[in-house]
Amino acid sequence: MTTLDLRFAVVSDLHIGLPHTIFEHPTRFHLIEVSIPALEQVFDHLSQLDLDFLLIPGDLTQHGEPENHAWLSDRLRQLPFPAYVIPGNHDVPVPEADHQSIGWGEFPSYYWKFGYGQAETPKADALYYSTAIAPGVRLIGLNSNQFDPSGRQIGAMDEAQLTWLEDCLAQAQDELVLVMIHHNILEHFPHQAQHPIGQRYMLENAPALLKILRKHHVQLVFTGHLHVQDIAYRDGVFDLTTGSLVSYPHPYRVFRLTQQDSALRLAVESHRVRQVPEFSDLQHFSREWMGDRSAPFMTTMLCQPPLNLAPRDALQIAPDLRYFWADIADGDAAFQFPQWPQPLRRHFEAYSLRHPQEVRLNIQDNHAVIHFPVRTPINPAPIDQAVH
Repeated sequence: MTTLDLRFAVVSDLHIGLPHTIFEHPTRFHLIEVSIPALEQVFDHLSQLDLDFLLIPGDLTQHGEPENHAWLSDRLRQLPFPAYVIPGNHDVPVPEADHQSIGWGEFPSYYWKFGYGQAETPKADALYYSTAIAPGVRLIGLNSNQFDPSGRQIGAMDEAQLTWLEDCLAQAQDELVLVMIHHNILEHFPHQAQHPIGQRYMLENAPALLKILRKHHVQLVFTGHLHVQDIAYRDGVFDLTTGSLVSYPHPYRVFRLTQQDSALRLAVESHRVRQVPEFSDLQHFSREWMGDRSAPFMTTMLCQPPLNLAPRDALQIAPDLRYFWADIADGDAAFQFPQWPQPLRRHFEAYSLRHPQEVRLNIQDNHAVIHFPVRTPINPAPIDQAVH
C-alpha cells in the first residue's frame, strides 16, 4: 500500500537580476539577462504539474540587491503551490546592508511565507528553519553562509545551528526529513573537497553535518551553488545538486517521491529552458558563452594542485578543455583525451567516472529512479498547512 506520494520541483541559483541591476563584466559566466524570462517559463511549466511544493536552494538574486529580493518574493506569492527558499552566498554577501546588498538579518523578512515566518526557528531573524510540508514529511532549510572574523564570506555551519539541527532531528523521529542547504555536502567530482577551485563549493564542516544526518537517518539533501547537474551518494546520504537557471544547460528538476511498504522511490526528471525572448537557441548560445570564458578558468585549474603545470604548458592544453566545464554542468559527462600524456589523461577522464556506490545504485545525473529503504516510520497524520 502506498503511504506517501509527493511531487515537487527544484529550481536553483536563479540569480535574479532586474535589467537595470545587471552587473556588467566581460568575464562573468552567468547569463543574468535570462534570469527572469527563464524563471517565468519554468513557472509556467510547473504550474501545470499539480506540484506539492517547490524548493529553491539559494542564490536567489544576482548580488543580494533589495529590489531583486522584493521582485522574487512578490513573484513567489503568485504561485499555485508553496515555495521554500534558503539563502545562497549571493543573497547575503555582507554581514550588514550596504549600498548594494541586504544584510544578513534582513533575508527572512523578504521570504516570510517561503520557509520563514510559519516555520520553527530558534529566533525571528534566523536563516534556518524546520517546517512540516506534508503529512509525515518535514523540510529543514539550513544556512551555509557565514563570515570569518575578518568579514570574509565562507561556506560553513556555525555550532549553534548544528546543535539546533541535532535537537530538531531528535524530535522528528517519526517523520521523513528532507534537508536543503546551498553548499555541497558530498563531493560531485574527484577530490572536490581538496581541490583549490572545487572546495569553495563544499561546506567546510561537511563531516560534522554528515555525522548528524547519518545518526538520524536523513537520506535526501538538496543543494545548489556548484551550477552542475549531479547526484552524489555516500554511505546512506544522497546530495542532489541542481544546476543554475542562468548557466548552461539552464536546468530544473521535477521529483516524485513515493513509499511502497518499507521502500522509498525517488524518480528524478530533469528539464531545461531551451529558448527565451532574444535567445532563440539558448542552449547553443549559452554553451558557447561558457566556452568563450573557459580559458582563464581551465588554465588556473591546470596550474593548481594536483597537476601543477607550468603556465606555458597550461595555455597549450586549455583549448582542448573549452567545453569541459559545460559538459560537467550538463551532467552524465563522459570524457576521452587519448592525445594527452597518461597522468593528464587519467586526471580529466576521472571526471566521467562514478563512485562505486553510485554505479551500484545506477544513479544518473539527469534522469534516475532511486530505490532506498525507509529508515523511519512515516506518520500519516494530517498537518495544518501554512497559509500560502
